[in-house]
Amino acid sequence: MRSSAAVEVAGLVKRYGSRTAVDGLDLTVARGTVTAFLGPNGAGKTTTVETCEGYRRPDSGTVRVLGLDPIAQGAELRPRIGVMLQSGGIYPTARAEETLRHMAALHAHPLEVPALIDRLGLGGCGRTPYRRLSGGQQQRLGLALALVGRPELVFLDEPTAGLDPQARHATWDLVRELRADGVTVLLTTHAMDEAEELSDDVAIVDGGRVIAHGSPEELCRGGAENTLRFTGRPGLDLKSLLKALPPQTGAAELSPGSYRLTGTVDPQLLATVTSWCAQNGVLPDRISVERRTLEDVFLELTGKELRS
Repeated sequence: MRSSAAVEVAGLVKRYGSRTAVDGLDLTVARGTVTAFLGPNGAGKTTTVETCEGYRRPDSGTVRVLGLDPIAQGAELRPRIGVMLQSGGIYPTARAEETLRHMAALHAHPLEVPALIDRLGLGGCGRTPYRRLSGGQQQRLGLALALVGRPELVFLDEPTAGLDPQARHATWDLVRELRADGVTVLLTTHAMDEAEELSDDVAIVDGGRVIAHGSPEELCRGGAENTLRFTGRPGLDLKSLLKALPPQTGAAELSPGSYRLTGTVDPQLLATVTSWCAQNGVLPDRISVERRTLEDVFLELTGKELRS
């Protein structure tokens, strides 16, 4: 029976000399999902991904990708996966279109190259050597090379680094299309908004281990102190407002007419606030609910100090 997981990593350990890059890491990526694999520099994520791709041999632990051992069964696995490197891997003098056509020729049922070129906006640089492409064009060519073989699983390393806003959103749309087609995506990125926007699941790694795993909603909700802000006339009776709200709610007038409520912000609290305002002749303006973002969670878990 085929496993429901596209990637299964258990107890992975990888050392470089005396340094342990990955220290007993566990990771599961469900088929047909987008999983963001996040971590600060030196956390072990690149080594983990390269081990899953078959580029590195684990010192201990087990790795299965599409049910296969990436080392022992690499020849069987490689036609079924796509790999987008953040940089490198392409001959500097090779032209963009000929590189893509060469890669397509290595696969049994590749995507149509002209359609892929058009989809990723590479039509104007098909005859340009790789080294003369802009950073964004190199990124888009790398993505095309990862996708041309119709992979079941694609590894994307910083796929939108260096892209302009239009190309970035076009890439996001393409990742969504891959998921809709049943393709599994394992995404590494330092853009927290990208991870939050695209992923079904997020794994945060630090110190060579996964320290948090769940959907963006689950990670941002857990332990969050939510905040509701609104504006109204200055000097509202906050004691009266608090009597109508749950006991753990806090309220403050930060500046004349600008109010902040803290606590568990849910639909019931929002309804209570607007009802209280209506009963007291207050027309609230600019009501906003603030929650922790994935970036907030990431920094809370991994710290704010710079990593080399």
